[in-house]
Amino acid sequence: MKRPLSSLLTGALLLTLLPLAPASLAQSQTHNQDASAPILVEADRLDLDDRAGTAVYTGNVDIRQGSMRLTGNRVEIRRNAAGELSRATAIGDRAYLEQQPNPAEPVIKGWGRTIVYHVAERRVELIDRAELHQGGDTFEGGYLEYFLDRRVVQARADAEGVEGSQRIRMTLQPEQQQGEP
Repeated sequence: MKRPLSSLLTGALLLTLLPLAPASLAQSQTHNQDASAPILVEADRLDLDDRAGTAVYTGNVDIRQGSMRLTGNRVEIRRNAAGELSRATAIGDRAYLEQQPNPAEPVIKGWGRTIVYHVAERRVELIDRAELHQGGDTFEGGYLEYFLDRRVVQARADAEGVEGSQRIRMTLQPEQQQGEP
């Protein structure tokens, strides 16, 4: 039975956008807290097409739930034939995604002209002028792909949707040893 898109968005939209770090008990608790928090959406316009399985928010879109935030000039949410959220795409001069995995970890922040979250694959694409930050670690380039469960980043200077060639830059902070400040 197909669930209406509006109930899908209310129950699953941001729940599926939350995890951007490896699974841990603290993260799971934060994820559950975020999932039970109210979803706040601000936009100038909403076009909802239940048959097509899409919801398109336009005009300074700001979506928040708990520690998660997704912004862009346009955000499109798609569901599959089973009525499950399959993809969220944010577009803007600097579309933005942020989430704090747990209180003991730094906030994860991502930017790009396009941000695509593939729900089933648990994969985030940051496209064109892409940046990914967590604590002091940063990745920049034309295209960044982040695999949530594996904590794998793949970066490319050139890719579809990237304007020109944008060289890859990476900064990794050394891990703190036990007893170091």
